[in-house]
Amino acid sequence: MGLESNRQDPVATDGDKYSVVLENERVRVLRYHDRPGDRTLQHAHPDYVLYAESSFKRRLIFPDGSKHEVDVKAGSIVWMKGHIHIGENIGDTNTDVIFGELKENRT
Repeated sequence: MGLESNRQDPVATDGDKYSVVLENERVRVLRYHDRPGDRTLQHAHPDYVLYAESSFKRRLIFPDGSKHEVDVKAGSIVWMKGHIHIGENIGDTNTDVIFGELKENRT
């Protein structure tokens, strides 16, 4: 997956919010759930596709201190390049998403 260490794996850093739904040699599928005001520890994701099961508003905080706010609607599908961040639920709804993390092609 290209994570620098297991400490940056979101399942390790925030196991109360992330769970593995499926994993094989090509992808890892995660389910994520949090509540308004919840915040993750810093963690890393490789390139991924996100499916929003609920509408939510989040703040992403990157290692350089920059911040980016997103407002995602239920049913949205989002592509993201791999990155490291802290996530914070700044809205008034739960966050419920499915992540499809891509693993490097080993062919």
